[in-house]
Amino acid sequence: MTQVSVSQVINESGVAFGTSGARGLVTDFKPEVCAAFTLAFIQVMQQSFGFDRLAIAIDNRPSSPDIAAACIAAAKAVGIEVDYYGVIPTPALAVTSMADNIPAIMVTGSHIPFDRNGLKFYRPDGEISKADELAILVANVALPAFTIKGLPNVSMRATEAYIARYLDLYDGNLLSGKRIGIYEHSSAGRDLYASLFEQLGATVISLGRSDSFVPIDTEAVALADIEMAQAWQKEHHLDALFSTDGDGDRPLVADENGEWLRGDILGVLCSQAMKVESLVVPVSCNTMIEALNQFKHVERTKIGSPYVIAEFAKLANSYASVAGFEANGGYLLGTDMFVNGKIIKALPTRDAVLPALMLFAASGKGISHLVSALPKRVTYSDREKDFATEKSLSLLERGKDNPVDLLKNLGFSNNGIKHVDVTDGLRIILENDDVLHLRPSGNAPELRCYAESTDIQSAKFYVDTALTNARKI
Repeated sequence: MTQVSVSQVINESGVAFGTSGARGLVTDFKPEVCAAFTLAFIQVMQQSFGFDRLAIAIDNRPSSPDIAAACIAAAKAVGIEVDYYGVIPTPALAVTSMADNIPAIMVTGSHIPFDRNGLKFYRPDGEISKADELAILVANVALPAFTIKGLPNVSMRATEAYIARYLDLYDGNLLSGKRIGIYEHSSAGRDLYASLFEQLGATVISLGRSDSFVPIDTEAVALADIEMAQAWQKEHHLDALFSTDGDGDRPLVADENGEWLRGDILGVLCSQAMKVESLVVPVSCNTMIEALNQFKHVERTKIGSPYVIAEFAKLANSYASVAGFEANGGYLLGTDMFVNGKIIKALPTRDAVLPALMLFAASGKGISHLVSALPKRVTYSDREKDFATEKSLSLLERGKDNPVDLLKNLGFSNNGIKHVDVTDGLRIILENDDVLHLRPSGNAPELRCYAESTDIQSAKFYVDTALTNARKI
């Protein structure tokens, strides 16, 4: 019987790479598809690294254990042993696998609905690149027979290493006197955040734990979560509220008034506190980053952590410290840095804890005081769900050909255009310097819309109007 190639299985699976990892419907993640991705990844890594072990962890999605079991079985079928860490944040897996100099797979769909899932892949030196993704898709290896035997015992090494990464920077008084709420929902890190913040001196109030999966999107916070944050702040008199997306690499932080911070605001404040020299950010981040004139260099990229990471090596040759963040709040360290007189190692993947911790440490008069000192540029974003990618692409092509006509159809007939940026999607800079940015999601059939203005009401108006009219076009 002729063995099928893993590339054939992958290409016929319905699972595809997006902005961060391979994503698809749970029904598409059949055992042979999970095995194919695992074996293709192993083959690509073996071309550059020597290893005999692989690290795997999962999020709290109902489908994640079965997907992990198939990945583990496939790895063992080709002689690769597995370190299994159970449910932990994605950056915790990356910290430990990089320290062990072995590749890793995180089973997670991040913030997308529970009927979908995904795989994130890590080289021994950090996230895979777009070139690695292409190599995985065309890997020339036969899919062998494999037997799924369930999941091995969970190792606590990655959890312990991740907590130690931050405890080693400070003594136990950093957060003394602060009341920090943790919106736990179904976050992969919900069982370790309280321990970390308490060991740094905070009083922690655990909130909103859920037995079912909650798809928190840190770029499009639901109205219910906005109202819940304000209610919790009033009830518990919090100095801050901390949460993450499903796999714990995107933070969500609310100030002492229960107001959620935009991810790029959080990233800027973290970068200021760490005195970063050079920043890499996607084109969708707030333009006040450049207006601050506090960073020696700011590089703009397409949206997605692989594009941010790709710039780190170039800038590290010219600047002592390099970091990046995304509009979703995930923070990436491109170089080792000094924090509190101690070295924190580079972590070229999104992390939720570092920006939150730096913000908590710097907020003596309250987080809102730090935010109010920034230039008055406000961003807002949301998404239109169940919007086919093909429809999004068609809409953007029309806009690239005739942006004035697209603006009119989206409800902005009186707005002139200063510049059009097609780095990622269609980003229209209006004559008044406001911004309207449309792009298809790389992870799900959704149309993303970002806007920037001088006040939140205007930014929200752009987004709400554009998404409402996009359905009608």
